Amino acid sequence: MAIDPDYLLTREWPEITHRYTEKDSMLYALGVGLGRDPLNQDELRFVYEDGLKVMPSQAVTLAHPGFWAAEKDINLDWVRLLHLGQEIVWHQPLPTAGEVAATTRFTDVVDKGARAGALIVTERVVRLVETGEDIATVITTILARGDGGFSSERRSVPQEKDRIPDREADIVCDLPTFPQQALLYRLSGDLNPLHASPQVAGDAGYSQPILHGLCTMGVATHALMKVCCHYEPERFKRIRLRFSAPVYPGETIRTEIWREGQTIAFRCWSLEQEKVVINNGYLEIS
Repeated sequence: MAIDPDYLLTREWPEITHRYTEKDSMLYALGVGLGRDPLNQDELRFVYEDGLKVMPSQAVTLAHPGFWAAEKDINLDWVRLLHLGQEIVWHQPLPTAGEVAATTRFTDVVDKGARAGALIVTERVVRLVETGEDIATVITTILARGDGGFSSERRSVPQEKDRIPDREADIVCDLPTFPQQALLYRLSGDLNPLHASPQVAGDAGYSQPILHGLCTMGVATHALMKVCCHYEPERFKRIRLRFSAPVYPGETIRTEIWREGQTIAFRCWSLEQEKVVINNGYLEIS
């Protein structure tokens, strides 16, 4: 049965209320690799409660709707999903703990053909329950590889044209991942078995469970915060990127960075695979 774009675009989602603690914030930071050197004072501030700071990319975990792609009414071949792109807009710095709420919605469903699949875009605006203030808007683009061909119309999703400069990077930052990182990161809420089960990963065509795309994004966020913001997360205003290849836990991620004032272009490589894993990265800082 083909997906129904009209149904998806008008689907009613439940409001998700999410209470998170300082422990959750520290667990997220550990899951994206901070604290590897427990004597590094800059990283310690994200994994130790004395003067705790929050990784800006933790916004992707807040009031998350769960593994919605496997819900029967959405009717997707979830094993073949690819996470194509991610964007976060920060309206204010994330609290170290609190109660937040959000309602996810589909904003676009585009048929790219039976071979290519369907592009699906979701958005949720996360707000503080106590004050009603928005803290972040989270926009996700996925490719449902097994679900194209439902329409005779072919069109593209309008996207920002974020380009990588045609010159050497201004600075490079290498950060390692560790073999069990996907198992730790999933405890922050993304329980897709693709990142834990060797059988599910094999069924999807991978040699082993892969790292969450959002974990790779967290590693890139760490590199950008380290190099461009002196570990000051409150300076992050907007980030968007495209995922171009999966990372296997244990690989080293190299982030190439080009600075143009308060805007930054970036790209990430897996050194072991010699592949670009994040492309067309764009960051605005204050």
